[in-house]
Amino acid sequence: MMKTYIKIASLVMILTLGACSTNFLEIPSQTSLSTAVFFKSQADFEQAINGAYAPLRQVYGGLYGAYVMGETRSDNTTYKYNTINRGASNPERIADFMEDEPNYPVSNKYVRDFAVIARANQVLGPIDGVDFDKTSKDNIKGQAFFLRALCYFDLVQYFGKIPLHLKPVTTIGETALPLSSVEDIYAQIIADTKDALALLPDKGTQVPGRITSGSAKTLLGNVYIVLKRWADAEVVLKDVTGYSLMANYASVFDPASKNNIESIFEIQYKEGTEGLNSSFFYTFLPQPITGNEVSVVTGIPEVSRNDEGFNIPTPDLIASYEPNDKRKEASIGMIEVSGVSYPYIKKYAHAHSVTGNTNDNFPVYRYAEVLLLIAEALNEQGKTSEALTYLNQVRLRAGLSNSPALGQNAVKDAIMNERRVELAFENKRWLDLVRTGTAETVMKAFGAKVKLNPQNYYFPAGIMPAPNAYTNIRLLFSIPASEATLNPYF
Repeated sequence: MMKTYIKIASLVMILTLGACSTNFLEIPSQTSLSTAVFFKSQADFEQAINGAYAPLRQVYGGLYGAYVMGETRSDNTTYKYNTINRGASNPERIADFMEDEPNYPVSNKYVRDFAVIARANQVLGPIDGVDFDKTSKDNIKGQAFFLRALCYFDLVQYFGKIPLHLKPVTTIGETALPLSSVEDIYAQIIADTKDALALLPDKGTQVPGRITSGSAKTLLGNVYIVLKRWADAEVVLKDVTGYSLMANYASVFDPASKNNIESIFEIQYKEGTEGLNSSFFYTFLPQPITGNEVSVVTGIPEVSRNDEGFNIPTPDLIASYEPNDKRKEASIGMIEVSGVSYPYIKKYAHAHSVTGNTNDNFPVYRYAEVLLLIAEALNEQGKTSEALTYLNQVRLRAGLSNSPALGQNAVKDAIMNERRVELAFENKRWLDLVRTGTAETVMKAFGAKVKLNPQNYYFPAGIMPAPNAYTNIRLLFSIPASEATLNPYF
């Protein structure tokens, strides 16, 4: 069974000072990094690529992970203000467009994305100099190219200009690079993704849970969508084959069907004692909450939790589901906390044995998103009738009839709303608002509603957002000060 899981554990880089020395007091160089002698065989590179995946577990499913900047920043989710525990206000400030330094969710994304990039570079740098099976080598290289591209795509969308590291760092001086232009970063993302596409096997032959050629095509199509290269996006996304929609929406996220026919790439977790488990279901609960209140949902002995309920579905998102949409029941549940009923994310609530130790994976790309991206690319080219055929495939699975939208603008709105409910809680909403140019309008209107009726948005009586919340809708995040102070180019 372990073969079907990526053994995600931090890669231990074995560094030496070169040849063995008899002088225990020999002082290592303070200006250059020691030479790595780890990479000598296929097994070494397999371990290294496993390590390159590892930080993604914290990027997506860690405490204050990607959901803070991808969902809570938007009108999809918010926080439940906790008057007792004020030690967890960083996500609040991101949601209210008031983030300052230091802010852990921002630095977590920045640092861990670059950790993946650094580990991918450590694979790509020496791999061609080591002789082993070409098919295996191509597979490992393809995964490394994809991971580097994915993380740069994440970083450039959230931060804009960033340093572009493309080789293993060998000296202290190489750790600091100037900011590259957004155009250069996207060019590198496209190049890396194309390299990955040429090297990776398809879903049918790849080890379950690992990146495939379909993953690379989807990422490339997503990049083209953001760059508004609609025709390019149409071509590459229509070539994402070997996938199909699961018949039941809820089954897509069930741990019993991990890496299913709809899954294009998902972050791997494993319930148990190996340190590979997920726990984001608990982070997403409204808090403070008693153990007995949690047990009503999980059916196992639970402990009280007194953080602050983050990623709580907003009334706005709940209202965006059409009547009889099966995705609403699969995605959002209700839980009673201190006599009050609150929504919670049900999409990731599945049976498990021990509190805080869940078996849920986190989706990154699914075939449903490919269909919606194709619909968007077609509609933007004026191929609205064809676009509706892809949009309606997603709606049909949700138990809905064909979209009644008519005309290019109406279909565009229908596609974006479909993305909102189909991909809810998968960290897509904020980036969708930014790339469509609607973030400022939507979030100022949302903020006005929160301020007008704060209790509707889970604030206790007498508490409301700060007066300057939602006044400056910044589209990009600042590079964390803890990183900027270390780089003389910033």
